[in-house]
Amino acid sequence: MSPAAGARVPLLPGNKPVRRATVSGAVFNVSTSIIGAGIMSIPATLKVLGVIPAFLLIVIIAFLADVSVEFLMRFTHSGESITYAGVMRESFGQVGSVATQICVMITNLGCLIMYQIIIGDVLSGNGSSGTGHSGVLQEWFGIQWWNSRDIAILFTLVFIFLPLVLLRRVESLKYSSAIAVLLAVVFVGISSAMAIYAIFEGKTSNPKLIPSLDKQTSFFDLFTAVPVIVTAFTFHFNVHPIGFELGKPSDMISAVRISLVLCAAIYFSIGLFGYLLFGDAIMSDILVNFDKSSDSAVGALLNDVVRLSYALHLMLVFPLLNFSLRVNLDELLFPKKPLLATDTRRFVILTLGLLVFSYLAAIAFPNIWYIFQFLGSTSAVCLAFIFPGAIVLRDVHGISTRRDRIMATIMVFLAVVTSAIAISTNIYNFWGTSHD
Repeated sequence: MSPAAGARVPLLPGNKPVRRATVSGAVFNVSTSIIGAGIMSIPATLKVLGVIPAFLLIVIIAFLADVSVEFLMRFTHSGESITYAGVMRESFGQVGSVATQICVMITNLGCLIMYQIIIGDVLSGNGSSGTGHSGVLQEWFGIQWWNSRDIAILFTLVFIFLPLVLLRRVESLKYSSAIAVLLAVVFVGISSAMAIYAIFEGKTSNPKLIPSLDKQTSFFDLFTAVPVIVTAFTFHFNVHPIGFELGKPSDMISAVRISLVLCAAIYFSIGLFGYLLFGDAIMSDILVNFDKSSDSAVGALLNDVVRLSYALHLMLVFPLLNFSLRVNLDELLFPKKPLLATDTRRFVILTLGLLVFSYLAAIAFPNIWYIFQFLGSTSAVCLAFIFPGAIVLRDVHGISTRRDRIMATIMVFLAVVTSAIAISTNIYNFWGTSHD
């Protein structure tokens, strides 16, 4: 670690001794950053790709994510910067720094808005969609003023989000992150149990092991699944805030690898069992499949538990994404100001401003899934693979090995090609559908 990096920790007052974060806390925070909302769309990728290619793609992207984080940490500790944008500034000047900050803000702000939309859907439904969707609270208590969408999200913002986002250390979120990971496991566990029960009842169809290309699915449609899984493994915006609260750089690498193995297992489990449970009827958001009447009281209860556990999971993921969003926004707007934690007024204004903006956006635009898919996937690919690979190829510190450059070239090439094909295919499908 460079002296400058060791002397400063993001968002911490520098004058008092700080207790170092633990590897277990970092594992929970990294895992929570990874899982987020990505778990919802993973089952749909199995429908597109088939079980075997989807499994291989999850493993490959998890491996590349590990490589890209190792690149980031190595170049960070060889320089003087302690943030992702700072490392990009060292390699590509102000343009690189601003590009990183914009990508983080697009990805994270889009996620924060998306999380509130999903939470509102789960608790209070979405009457504007025209699908007759009702939320858990409305199913239990009928339609009341206090369980309307606006009030439910506002209650969540004031009593859950606000206390957590006011915490100034990432390590302070380790307990909420541990609960978030547990809730994700509960989500996977119940889905798995329901799928296994359906297998014994003979209510499942045989899953596709490999993709089947027909009139509905072309070869290029297969590439649309890649950005979904890339987005699901994009956590690089939190690598520096979490890593610099640990004692040693090697601790962060260990925490990331443990988290990637754990999250890859969770992703493939929910993908496989979700696909077994709903077959080709599975939606791009698996929660929509659970949002339906069941043949039994037990089934209805399990559906509600799945939806609520995932909504609570997103509530606890929210502060982690807000943390890195706030850091990058502050770094963009006030590059010469002192550390954010030393200025309570600035810290509170930025925190409240982001909360209010994301809340108003979630209320005003109850369905931004397609916009988020385009913007989030593009910025996520940059943060996860293109920027770390470019840093290695630029090699301003002269530390890249031949193997590093080969891996970086492959990483950037695959990211650019698959992302370009996926975006082009999505645009073509969107215009084709709208003109039918």
